[in-house]
Amino acid sequence: MDSWTLLLEGFATALQPQYLVFAFFGVLVGTAVGVLPGIGPAMTVALLLPLTYTLDPTAALITFAGIYYGGMYGGSTTSILLNTPGESASIVTAIEGNRMAKLGRGAAALATAAIGSFIAGTIATVGLTLLAPVLAQFAVNLGPADYVALIVIAFVTVGALIGSSVPRGMTSLGVGLFLGLVGTDTLTAQQRYTLGLLPLSDGIDIVLVAVGLFAVGETLYIAARLRHGGIDVIPVTGGWRSWMSRDDWKRSWKPWLRGTAIGFPIGTIPAGGADVATFLSYATERKLSKHKKEFGHGAIEGVAGPESANNAAAAGVLVPLLTLGLPTTATAAIILVAFQAYGLQPGPQLFQTQPALVWALVASLYLGNVILIVLNLPLVGMWVKLLQIPRPYLYAGILLFAAFGAYALNFAVVDILILAVIGVLGYFMRRFGYPVAPLVVGMILGPMGEEYLRKALQLSQGDLSTLVAQPFAATAYAVLAVLVAGGLWLRRRQRRYERALTESIAVPIKADQEV
Repeated sequence: MDSWTLLLEGFATALQPQYLVFAFFGVLVGTAVGVLPGIGPAMTVALLLPLTYTLDPTAALITFAGIYYGGMYGGSTTSILLNTPGESASIVTAIEGNRMAKLGRGAAALATAAIGSFIAGTIATVGLTLLAPVLAQFAVNLGPADYVALIVIAFVTVGALIGSSVPRGMTSLGVGLFLGLVGTDTLTAQQRYTLGLLPLSDGIDIVLVAVGLFAVGETLYIAARLRHGGIDVIPVTGGWRSWMSRDDWKRSWKPWLRGTAIGFPIGTIPAGGADVATFLSYATERKLSKHKKEFGHGAIEGVAGPESANNAAAAGVLVPLLTLGLPTTATAAIILVAFQAYGLQPGPQLFQTQPALVWALVASLYLGNVILIVLNLPLVGMWVKLLQIPRPYLYAGILLFAAFGAYALNFAVVDILILAVIGVLGYFMRRFGYPVAPLVVGMILGPMGEEYLRKALQLSQGDLSTLVAQPFAATAYAVLAVLVAGGLWLRRRQRRYERALTESIAVPIKADQEV
Protein backbone atom coordinates (compact mmCIF):
# COMPACT_ATOMS: atom_id res chain seq x y z
CA MET A 1 0.00 0.00 0.00
CA ASP A 2 1.17 3.54 -0.72
CA SER A 3 1.65 6.18 1.93
CA TRP A 4 -1.65 7.95 1.32
CA THR A 5 -3.67 4.76 1.72
CA LEU A 6 -1.84 4.03 4.97
CA LEU A 7 -2.44 7.62 6.06
CA LEU A 8 -6.19 7.24 5.45
CA GLU A 9 -6.14 4.13 7.60
CA GLY A 10 -4.27 6.16 10.20
CA PHE A 11 -7.04 8.77 10.13
CA ALA A 12 -9.60 6.00 10.61
CA THR A 13 -7.77 5.08 13.83
CA ALA A 14 -6.99 8.62 15.03
CA LEU A 15 -10.60 9.76 14.50
CA GLN A 16 -11.92 7.17 16.92
CA PRO A 17 -13.48 9.01 19.89
CA GLN A 18 -11.01 7.73 22.50
CA TYR A 19 -7.99 8.79 20.44
CA LEU A 20 -9.53 12.18 19.69
CA VAL A 21 -9.86 12.69 23.44
CA PHE A 22 -6.19 11.84 23.96
CA ALA A 23 -5.14 14.16 21.11
CA PHE A 24 -7.22 16.97 22.62
CA PHE A 25 -5.79 16.28 26.08
CA GLY A 26 -2.23 16.31 24.75
CA VAL A 27 -2.66 19.62 22.89
CA LEU A 28 -4.46 21.13 25.91
CA VAL A 29 -1.75 20.11 28.37
CA GLY A 30 1.06 20.97 25.95
CA THR A 31 -0.30 24.47 25.36
CA ALA A 32 -0.81 25.00 29.09
CA VAL A 33 2.75 24.03 29.99
CA GLY A 34 4.14 25.92 27.03
CA VAL A 35 2.49 29.07 28.37
CA LEU A 36 4.06 28.66 31.81
CA PRO A 37 7.59 30.13 31.87
CA GLY A 38 10.34 27.55 32.14
CA ILE A 39 8.10 24.50 31.69
CA GLY A 40 8.56 23.07 28.22
CA PRO A 41 7.24 20.01 26.36
CA ALA A 42 10.26 17.89 27.32
CA MET A 43 9.50 18.32 31.02
CA THR A 44 5.81 17.53 30.53
CA VAL A 45 6.36 14.39 28.45
CA ALA A 46 8.94 13.19 30.99
CA LEU A 47 6.56 13.93 33.88
CA LEU A 48 3.65 12.06 32.29
CA LEU A 49 5.69 9.05 31.15
CA PRO A 50 5.16 6.92 34.29
CA LEU A 51 1.48 7.90 34.44
CA THR A 52 0.63 6.61 30.94
CA TYR A 53 1.70 3.00 31.30
CA THR A 54 -1.92 1.93 31.64
CA LEU A 55 -2.68 3.32 28.16
CA ASP A 56 -2.18 1.44 24.93
CA PRO A 57 0.86 2.60 22.90
CA THR A 58 -1.22 4.43 20.27
CA ALA A 59 -3.08 6.48 22.89
CA ALA A 60 0.11 7.34 24.79
CA LEU A 61 2.09 8.40 21.70
CA ILE A 62 -0.80 10.46 20.33
CA THR A 63 -0.94 12.23 23.71
CA PHE A 64 2.80 12.93 23.66
CA ALA A 65 2.66 14.21 20.08
CA GLY A 66 -0.11 16.61 21.12
CA ILE A 67 1.99 17.79 24.07
CA TYR A 68 4.93 18.34 21.75
CA TYR A 69 2.99 20.48 19.26
CA GLY A 70 1.04 22.32 21.95
CA GLY A 71 4.19 23.12 23.90
CA MET A 72 5.93 24.53 20.82
CA TYR A 73 3.04 26.97 20.30
CA GLY A 74 2.24 27.77 23.94
CA GLY A 75 5.54 29.55 24.50
CA SER A 76 4.50 32.28 22.08
CA THR A 77 1.69 33.47 24.40
CA THR A 78 4.10 34.10 27.27
CA SER A 79 6.67 35.65 24.92
CA ILE A 80 4.15 38.11 23.51
CA LEU A 81 2.21 39.08 26.65
CA LEU A 82 4.90 38.72 29.32
CA ASN A 83 8.21 38.99 27.40
CA THR A 84 9.21 35.71 29.08
CA PRO A 85 9.55 32.82 26.60
CA GLY A 86 7.96 29.65 27.93
CA GLU A 87 10.13 27.60 25.55
CA SER A 88 13.62 28.32 24.21
CA ALA A 89 12.44 28.34 20.60
CA SER A 90 10.04 31.21 21.46
CA ILE A 91 12.82 33.64 22.40
CA VAL A 92 12.77 35.29 18.98
CA THR A 93 8.99 35.73 19.15
CA ALA A 94 9.41 37.90 22.24
CA ILE A 95 11.51 40.45 20.33
CA GLU A 96 8.71 41.73 18.11
CA GLY A 97 5.67 40.12 19.77
CA ASN A 98 6.08 41.87 23.12
CA ARG A 99 6.70 45.21 21.39
CA MET A 100 3.46 44.71 19.46
CA ALA A 101 1.64 43.94 22.70
CA LYS A 102 2.95 47.13 24.33
CA LEU A 103 1.60 49.07 21.34
CA GLY A 104 -1.84 47.52 21.87
CA ARG A 105 -1.45 44.98 19.07
CA GLY A 106 -0.93 41.86 21.20
CA ALA A 107 -4.06 40.32 19.69
CA ALA A 108 -2.64 40.55 16.16
CA ALA A 109 0.65 39.04 17.34
CA LEU A 110 -1.14 36.11 18.98
CA ALA A 111 -3.31 35.57 15.91
CA THR A 112 -0.44 35.54 13.40
CA ALA A 113 1.47 33.16 15.70
CA ALA A 114 -1.50 30.76 15.93
CA ILE A 115 -2.36 30.82 12.21
CA GLY A 116 1.29 30.59 11.20
CA SER A 117 1.78 27.61 13.51
CA PHE A 118 -1.25 25.89 11.95
CA ILE A 119 -0.12 26.49 8.36
CA ALA A 120 3.51 25.54 9.03
CA GLY A 121 2.59 22.49 11.10
CA THR A 122 0.23 21.21 8.41
CA ILE A 123 2.66 21.73 5.51
CA ALA A 124 5.53 20.20 7.50
CA THR A 125 3.39 17.18 8.40
CA VAL A 126 2.72 16.67 4.69
CA GLY A 127 6.50 16.70 4.25
CA LEU A 128 6.82 14.12 7.02
CA THR A 129 4.17 11.97 5.30
CA LEU A 130 6.08 12.03 2.00
CA LEU A 131 9.64 11.81 3.28
CA ALA A 132 9.44 9.34 6.17
CA PRO A 133 8.35 6.21 4.22
CA VAL A 134 11.03 6.77 1.56
CA LEU A 135 13.75 7.17 4.17
CA ALA A 136 12.49 4.18 6.16
CA GLN A 137 12.44 1.97 3.05
CA PHE A 138 16.04 2.93 2.31
CA ALA A 139 17.15 2.40 5.93
CA VAL A 140 15.81 -1.19 6.03
CA ASN A 141 18.88 -2.34 4.10
CA LEU A 142 21.42 -0.81 6.49
CA GLY A 143 23.84 -3.10 8.33
CA PRO A 144 25.34 -2.90 11.84
CA ALA A 145 28.32 -0.76 10.72
CA ASP A 146 25.90 1.66 9.06
CA TYR A 147 23.91 2.01 12.27
CA VAL A 148 27.09 2.62 14.21
CA ALA A 149 27.78 5.52 11.84
CA LEU A 150 24.27 6.92 12.34
CA ILE A 151 24.59 6.71 16.12
CA VAL A 152 27.99 8.42 15.98
CA ILE A 153 26.32 11.19 13.96
CA ALA A 154 23.68 11.55 16.67
CA PHE A 155 26.32 11.60 19.42
CA VAL A 156 28.58 14.18 17.81
CA THR A 157 25.90 16.51 16.45
CA VAL A 158 23.76 16.50 19.58
CA GLY A 159 26.80 16.90 21.83
CA ALA A 160 28.31 19.66 19.70
CA LEU A 161 25.23 21.58 18.60
CA ILE A 162 22.92 21.51 21.64
CA GLY A 163 23.92 24.14 24.16
CA SER A 164 26.29 27.06 23.89
CA SER A 165 29.55 25.16 24.50
CA VAL A 166 30.88 22.17 22.57
CA PRO A 167 33.07 20.85 25.46
CA ARG A 168 30.15 21.04 27.89
CA GLY A 169 27.86 19.30 25.41
CA MET A 170 30.34 16.48 24.88
CA THR A 171 30.87 16.17 28.65
CA SER A 172 27.12 15.81 29.13
CA LEU A 173 27.09 13.16 26.39
CA GLY A 174 29.90 11.29 28.17
CA VAL A 175 27.94 11.25 31.43
CA GLY A 176 24.97 9.81 29.55
CA LEU A 177 27.10 7.10 27.94
CA PHE A 178 28.44 6.16 31.37
CA LEU A 179 24.96 5.94 32.89
CA GLY A 180 23.88 3.75 29.97
CA LEU A 181 26.64 1.25 30.85
CA VAL A 182 25.51 0.83 34.46
CA GLY A 183 23.95 -2.59 35.03
CA THR A 184 24.58 -6.11 33.75
CA ASP A 185 26.39 -6.68 30.48
CA THR A 186 24.10 -8.68 28.20
CA LEU A 187 27.00 -10.54 26.56
CA THR A 188 29.11 -11.56 29.56
CA ALA A 189 26.47 -11.28 32.33
CA GLN A 190 28.99 -9.29 34.37
CA GLN A 191 27.86 -6.32 36.44
CA ARG A 192 29.31 -2.96 35.44
CA TYR A 193 29.60 0.15 37.61
CA THR A 194 26.90 -1.00 40.04
CA LEU A 195 29.05 -0.40 43.18
CA GLY A 196 27.73 -3.73 44.43
CA LEU A 197 24.20 -2.31 44.78
CA LEU A 198 21.49 -4.78 43.82
CA PRO A 199 18.99 -2.12 42.60
CA LEU A 200 21.54 -1.03 39.97
CA SER A 201 22.10 -4.52 38.57
CA ASP A 202 19.28 -4.02 36.05
CA GLY A 203 20.62 -0.60 35.12
CA ILE A 204 19.21 2.85 35.77
CA ASP A 205 15.72 3.25 34.35
CA ILE A 206 15.79 5.84 31.59
CA VAL A 207 12.38 7.10 32.74
CA LEU A 208 13.89 7.99 36.12
CA VAL A 209 16.70 9.86 34.38
CA ALA A 210 14.27 11.70 32.09
CA VAL A 211 11.95 12.72 34.93
CA GLY A 212 14.88 13.57 37.21
CA LEU A 213 16.60 15.81 34.65
CA PHE A 214 13.65 17.47 32.97
CA ALA A 215 11.17 17.67 35.85
CA VAL A 216 13.07 17.69 39.15
CA GLY A 217 16.32 19.32 37.97
CA GLU A 218 14.56 21.90 35.81
CA THR A 219 12.11 22.76 38.59
CA LEU A 220 14.88 23.22 41.14
CA TYR A 221 16.77 25.44 38.71
CA ILE A 222 13.73 27.61 37.90
CA ALA A 223 12.68 27.83 41.55
CA ALA A 224 16.19 28.94 42.52
CA ARG A 225 15.85 31.85 40.10
CA LEU A 226 12.24 32.58 41.03
CA ARG A 227 11.39 36.24 40.95
CA HIS A 228 9.17 37.63 43.66
CA GLY A 229 6.16 39.89 43.37
CA GLY A 230 3.25 39.97 40.98
CA ILE A 231 3.36 39.31 37.25
CA ASP A 232 2.23 42.06 34.91
CA VAL A 233 0.47 40.56 31.90
CA ILE A 234 -0.52 42.78 28.97
CA PRO A 235 -4.30 42.34 28.45
CA VAL A 236 -5.80 41.18 25.15
CA THR A 237 -8.91 43.03 24.04
CA GLY A 238 -11.53 42.55 21.36
CA GLY A 239 -13.03 39.46 19.73
CA TRP A 240 -10.57 37.04 18.16
CA ARG A 241 -12.23 37.32 14.73
CA SER A 242 -11.18 40.98 14.50
CA TRP A 243 -7.62 40.54 15.74
CA MET A 244 -5.93 40.73 12.33
CA SER A 245 -6.56 43.45 9.79
CA ARG A 246 -6.35 42.98 6.04
CA ASP A 247 -2.89 44.57 6.07
CA ASP A 248 -1.78 42.11 8.79
CA TRP A 249 -2.86 39.20 6.62
CA LYS A 250 -1.04 40.68 3.63
CA ARG A 251 2.18 41.09 5.61
CA SER A 252 1.99 37.66 7.27
CA TRP A 253 1.28 35.07 4.59
CA LYS A 254 4.70 35.19 2.92
CA PRO A 255 6.59 34.93 6.27
CA TRP A 256 4.39 31.94 7.16
CA LEU A 257 5.51 30.12 4.01
CA ARG A 258 9.14 31.22 4.25
CA GLY A 259 9.29 30.17 7.92
CA THR A 260 7.97 26.74 6.95
CA ALA A 261 10.55 26.40 4.18
CA ILE A 262 13.35 27.28 6.64
CA GLY A 263 12.12 25.31 9.65
CA PHE A 264 11.29 21.89 8.19
CA PRO A 265 14.67 21.11 6.56
CA ILE A 266 16.58 22.33 9.62
CA GLY A 267 14.36 20.17 11.83
CA THR A 268 15.10 17.04 9.80
CA ILE A 269 18.87 17.32 10.28
CA PRO A 270 20.79 17.61 13.56
CA ALA A 271 21.74 21.28 13.12
CA GLY A 272 20.40 22.97 16.22
CA GLY A 273 16.66 22.42 15.88
CA ALA A 274 13.97 25.05 16.22
CA ASP A 275 16.23 27.58 17.97
CA VAL A 276 18.42 27.99 14.89
CA ALA A 277 15.41 27.91 12.56
CA THR A 278 13.64 30.75 14.38
CA PHE A 279 16.69 33.02 14.30
CA LEU A 280 17.30 32.31 10.61
CA SER A 281 13.66 33.06 9.87
CA TYR A 282 13.80 36.33 11.79
CA ALA A 283 16.99 37.38 10.00
CA THR A 284 15.38 36.51 6.65
CA GLU A 285 12.23 38.51 7.36
CA ARG A 286 14.22 41.50 8.56
CA LYS A 287 16.22 41.45 5.36
CA LEU A 288 13.26 40.97 2.97
CA SER A 289 10.64 43.12 4.67
CA LYS A 290 9.42 46.37 3.12
CA HIS A 291 8.95 47.70 6.66
CA LYS A 292 12.51 47.39 7.97
CA LYS A 293 12.14 50.40 10.24
CA GLU A 294 9.43 48.61 12.23
CA PHE A 295 11.77 45.80 13.29
CA GLY A 296 12.62 46.30 16.94
CA HIS A 297 9.41 48.31 17.31
CA GLY A 298 6.82 45.57 16.70
CA ALA A 299 6.96 44.22 13.13
CA ILE A 300 4.36 41.50 12.56
CA GLU A 301 6.69 39.68 10.13
CA GLY A 302 9.07 39.13 13.06
CA VAL A 303 6.36 37.07 14.76
CA ALA A 304 4.83 35.30 11.76
CA GLY A 305 8.09 33.94 10.32
CA PRO A 306 9.79 32.60 13.49
CA GLU A 307 6.61 30.99 14.83
CA SER A 308 6.10 29.20 11.51
CA ALA A 309 9.72 28.05 11.50
CA ASN A 310 9.32 26.86 15.10
CA ASN A 311 6.39 24.54 14.34
CA ALA A 312 7.78 23.36 11.00
CA ALA A 313 11.02 22.35 12.73
CA ALA A 314 8.98 20.45 15.33
CA ALA A 315 7.51 18.26 12.58
CA GLY A 316 10.89 17.93 10.88
CA VAL A 317 12.45 16.53 14.07
CA LEU A 318 10.06 13.55 13.83
CA VAL A 319 11.54 12.44 10.49
CA PRO A 320 14.88 11.11 11.84
CA LEU A 321 13.17 9.99 15.05
CA LEU A 322 10.58 7.76 13.36
CA THR A 323 12.67 6.53 10.42
CA LEU A 324 16.11 6.08 12.01
CA GLY A 325 15.43 6.15 15.73
CA LEU A 326 17.69 9.19 16.14
CA PRO A 327 16.51 11.98 18.46
CA THR A 328 17.90 15.42 17.64
CA THR A 329 16.19 17.47 20.39
CA ALA A 330 15.47 17.03 24.08
CA THR A 331 11.75 16.42 23.52
CA ALA A 332 12.46 13.91 20.73
CA ALA A 333 14.74 12.03 23.14
CA ILE A 334 11.93 11.81 25.70
CA ILE A 335 9.47 10.63 23.04
CA LEU A 336 12.01 7.93 22.11
CA VAL A 337 11.97 6.88 25.77
CA ALA A 338 8.18 6.63 25.52
CA PHE A 339 8.49 4.31 22.51
CA GLN A 340 11.00 2.11 24.31
CA ALA A 341 8.82 1.97 27.42
CA TYR A 342 6.28 0.08 25.28
CA GLY A 343 8.90 -2.22 23.80
CA LEU A 344 8.99 -0.31 20.51
CA GLN A 345 12.14 0.86 18.76
CA PRO A 346 11.67 3.72 16.26
CA GLY A 347 13.46 3.04 13.01
CA PRO A 348 12.87 1.56 9.57
CA GLN A 349 11.48 -1.70 10.97
CA LEU A 350 8.78 0.23 12.84
CA PHE A 351 7.08 1.14 9.56
CA GLN A 352 6.88 -2.58 8.70
CA THR A 353 6.06 -4.07 12.11
CA GLN A 354 3.77 -1.32 13.48
CA PRO A 355 2.30 0.50 10.46
CA ALA A 356 -1.07 1.09 12.16
CA LEU A 357 0.59 2.84 15.12
CA VAL A 358 2.95 4.95 12.98
CA TRP A 359 0.27 6.21 10.62
CA ALA A 360 -2.21 6.84 13.42
CA LEU A 361 0.49 8.97 15.02
CA VAL A 362 1.09 10.90 11.78
CA ALA A 363 -2.66 11.38 11.29
CA SER A 364 -2.94 12.70 14.84
CA LEU A 365 -0.45 15.44 13.93
CA TYR A 366 -2.87 16.77 11.31
CA LEU A 367 -5.72 16.65 13.83
CA GLY A 368 -3.53 18.20 16.51
CA ASN A 369 -2.90 21.22 14.29
CA VAL A 370 -6.64 21.77 13.90
CA ILE A 371 -7.23 21.37 17.64
CA LEU A 372 -4.32 23.73 18.30
CA ILE A 373 -5.80 26.64 16.38
CA VAL A 374 -9.28 26.03 17.81
CA LEU A 375 -7.89 26.16 21.33
CA ASN A 376 -5.54 29.08 20.93
CA LEU A 377 -7.58 31.71 19.16
CA PRO A 378 -10.88 31.80 21.10
CA LEU A 379 -9.46 30.66 24.46
CA VAL A 380 -6.39 32.84 24.78
CA GLY A 381 -7.89 34.49 27.89
CA MET A 382 -7.82 31.15 29.67
CA TRP A 383 -4.12 30.67 28.91
CA VAL A 384 -3.35 34.16 30.19
CA LYS A 385 -4.96 33.31 33.53
CA LEU A 386 -2.55 30.39 33.92
CA LEU A 387 0.23 32.94 34.29
CA GLN A 388 -1.33 34.02 37.58
CA ILE A 389 -0.81 30.62 39.26
CA PRO A 390 1.50 31.16 42.28
CA ARG A 391 4.88 29.74 41.30
CA PRO A 392 5.57 27.94 44.63
CA TYR A 393 2.34 25.92 44.26
CA LEU A 394 3.11 25.14 40.62
CA TYR A 395 6.63 23.84 41.19
CA ALA A 396 5.69 21.97 44.37
CA GLY A 397 3.00 20.17 42.34
CA ILE A 398 5.54 19.23 39.66
CA LEU A 399 7.89 17.72 42.25
CA LEU A 400 5.01 15.81 43.83
CA PHE A 401 3.91 14.32 40.50
CA ALA A 402 7.52 13.44 39.68
CA ALA A 403 7.90 11.54 42.97
CA PHE A 404 4.58 9.70 42.45
CA GLY A 405 5.58 8.78 38.89
CA ALA A 406 8.98 7.47 39.99
CA TYR A 407 7.43 5.35 42.72
CA ALA A 408 4.78 4.00 40.34
CA LEU A 409 7.46 2.49 38.07
CA ASN A 410 8.38 -0.40 40.39
CA PHE A 411 6.72 0.64 43.69
CA ALA A 412 10.20 0.92 45.20
CA VAL A 413 11.42 3.69 47.49
CA VAL A 414 14.92 3.37 46.00
CA ASP A 415 13.58 4.78 42.73
CA ILE A 416 12.63 8.01 44.53
CA LEU A 417 16.17 8.22 45.90
CA ILE A 418 17.63 7.71 42.41
CA LEU A 419 15.20 10.37 41.12
CA ALA A 420 16.44 12.84 43.77
CA VAL A 421 20.11 12.19 42.91
CA ILE A 422 19.47 12.62 39.18
CA GLY A 423 17.41 15.75 39.91
CA VAL A 424 20.26 17.35 41.87
CA LEU A 425 22.64 16.41 39.03
CA GLY A 426 20.24 18.07 36.57
CA TYR A 427 20.11 21.21 38.70
CA PHE A 428 23.88 21.61 38.80
CA MET A 429 24.14 20.89 35.07
CA ARG A 430 21.70 23.71 34.35
CA ARG A 431 23.37 25.92 36.94
CA PHE A 432 26.77 25.64 35.26
CA GLY A 433 25.58 25.63 31.65
CA TYR A 434 25.75 21.91 30.78
CA PRO A 435 22.90 20.90 28.41
CA VAL A 436 20.89 17.91 29.62
CA ALA A 437 19.66 16.68 26.22
CA PRO A 438 23.03 15.10 25.22
CA LEU A 439 23.00 13.14 28.49
CA VAL A 440 19.61 11.60 27.68
CA VAL A 441 20.60 10.89 24.07
CA GLY A 442 23.85 9.26 25.22
CA MET A 443 22.05 7.08 27.74
CA ILE A 444 19.42 5.97 25.19
CA LEU A 445 21.67 5.38 22.20
CA GLY A 446 24.78 4.24 24.10
CA PRO A 447 23.60 0.65 24.69
CA MET A 448 22.26 0.51 21.12
CA GLY A 449 25.59 1.71 19.76
CA GLU A 450 27.44 -0.88 21.82
CA GLU A 451 25.19 -3.64 20.50
CA TYR A 452 25.62 -2.63 16.84
CA LEU A 453 29.37 -2.19 17.31
CA ARG A 454 29.70 -5.72 18.68
CA LYS A 455 27.62 -7.14 15.83
CA ALA A 456 29.72 -5.31 13.23
CA LEU A 457 33.00 -6.52 14.74
CA GLN A 458 31.71 -10.09 15.06
CA LEU A 459 30.74 -10.14 11.38
CA SER A 460 34.15 -8.78 10.37
CA GLN A 461 36.04 -10.97 12.88
CA GLY A 462 37.39 -7.96 14.72
CA ASP A 463 38.44 -5.93 11.68
CA LEU A 464 37.92 -2.26 12.64
CA SER A 465 38.11 -1.11 9.02
CA THR A 466 34.61 -2.49 8.46
CA LEU A 467 33.25 0.50 10.41
CA VAL A 468 34.31 2.87 7.63
CA ALA A 469 34.59 0.54 4.65
CA GLN A 470 30.85 0.25 4.01
CA PRO A 471 29.69 2.80 1.39
CA PHE A 472 26.87 4.18 3.52
CA ALA A 473 29.04 4.41 6.65
CA ALA A 474 31.80 6.25 4.77
CA THR A 475 29.24 8.65 3.30
CA ALA A 476 27.68 9.16 6.74
CA TYR A 477 31.00 10.20 8.28
CA ALA A 478 31.56 12.66 5.43
CA VAL A 479 28.08 14.08 5.99
CA LEU A 480 28.87 14.27 9.72
CA ALA A 481 31.81 16.56 9.02
CA VAL A 482 29.58 18.80 6.90
CA LEU A 483 26.81 18.82 9.54
CA VAL A 484 29.15 19.75 12.36
CA ALA A 485 30.88 22.45 10.35
CA GLY A 486 27.58 23.85 9.09
CA GLY A 487 25.93 23.60 12.49
CA LEU A 488 28.76 25.40 14.27
CA TRP A 489 28.73 28.08 11.59
CA LEU A 490 24.99 28.56 12.10
CA ARG A 491 25.53 28.77 15.85
CA ARG A 492 28.22 31.43 15.47
CA ARG A 493 26.03 33.35 13.06
CA GLN A 494 23.13 33.10 15.50
CA ARG A 495 25.24 34.43 18.37
CA ARG A 496 26.55 37.33 16.26
CA TYR A 497 23.03 38.11 15.15
CA GLU A 498 21.77 37.98 18.76
CA ARG A 499 24.42 40.49 19.82
CA ALA A 500 23.65 42.81 16.92
CA LEU A 501 19.94 42.44 17.58
CA THR A 502 20.32 43.22 21.26
CA GLU A 503 22.24 46.37 20.43
CA SER A 504 19.74 47.45 17.77
CA ILE A 505 16.68 47.15 20.02
CA ALA A 506 18.34 48.49 23.16
CA VAL A 507 18.06 52.10 21.95
CA PRO A 508 14.27 52.02 21.27
CA ILE A 509 13.62 50.33 24.62
CA LYS A 510 15.70 52.93 26.46
CA ALA A 511 13.87 55.70 24.65
CA ASP A 512 10.49 54.23 25.65
CA GLN A 513 11.58 54.02 29.27
CA GLU A 514 12.65 57.66 29.26
CA VAL A 515 9.30 58.68 27.82
